[in-house]
Amino acid sequence: MITYTTYSEAGGVGKTTTAANLAVAHARRGHDVLCIDLDPQEGSLSYLFEVDDDRSDGTADNLVRHLIGRPKGEFRDLIRETDEAGVDVIPSHNMLENLTRNLMKAAEIEEDMHPDDDYEWPKHEQLLRVLRENDVPGDYDVIICDPQATPGDALNNAIFATRSVLLPVELSGKGALSIRGLDDLVTGLEEEVGIQVGVLGVVPVGFKRTNTQETQLEELKASDFDLPVVFRERASLMQNMWDHRTSAYGVLEDEREPNGEYELETLEKYDDLAAGIEGEFE
Repeated sequence: MITYTTYSEAGGVGKTTTAANLAVAHARRGHDVLCIDLDPQEGSLSYLFEVDDDRSDGTADNLVRHLIGRPKGEFRDLIRETDEAGVDVIPSHNMLENLTRNLMKAAEIEEDMHPDDDYEWPKHEQLLRVLRENDVPGDYDVIICDPQATPGDALNNAIFATRSVLLPVELSGKGALSIRGLDDLVTGLEEEVGIQVGVLGVVPVGFKRTNTQETQLEELKASDFDLPVVFRERASLMQNMWDHRTSAYGVLEDEREPNGEYELETLEKYDDLAAGIEGEFE
């Protein structure tokens, strides 16, 4: 089974569009894909795949309720089909903004009730717990988690459940610090959740061949991380994804991108990246 988390320390890098396009790429290669949206921001996977209608409904069942052991319904009822065949999504919900606070409350109750005074409720293992308890992994070939671009309990749960991470990065002044801190990032994740984390690759996004970017790209190539693909700047294509709430594949198929033929190369790169990720799990 293929499981991974897309993560970037900086927002606006292209993390969510990368996750969405890879989900579609995997599906079009014949796999059943589940995306788990752990990003409480409005512009998330749930928005792109148009399954965000309940995110502000405080009475609706949602992933957080299941993570803290307070569900209002069956876990499988959270899973939504999308217009993209083969891609299902567990949508984000505004309650994710208070995930840490709710997990701490749940931990306090669980630890108070436990016969062992030294028991510590594993906050970062709850996503994996609910997936396994509901036999979700058996129904999918690929599970992709997409948490927000900040450290915290959503990221920790995603990493613990998937054990692998794909790191989109921005080759810019803003992204330079996060590029140079990739080793520390991975080490920190491993220490936080207590497992070894596999890095599937670092994916530069928005490459424009400036001198600064060329320098940063060479820096990445000299690192121990794999660079399976480099995406050049595709501002129009990415904006059309958000405007029309679909993947890059959907944008081109609906002829919403004026440079559609030119962008076929971009889709080929997503296909290659998806194939490469699948190869890492063989």
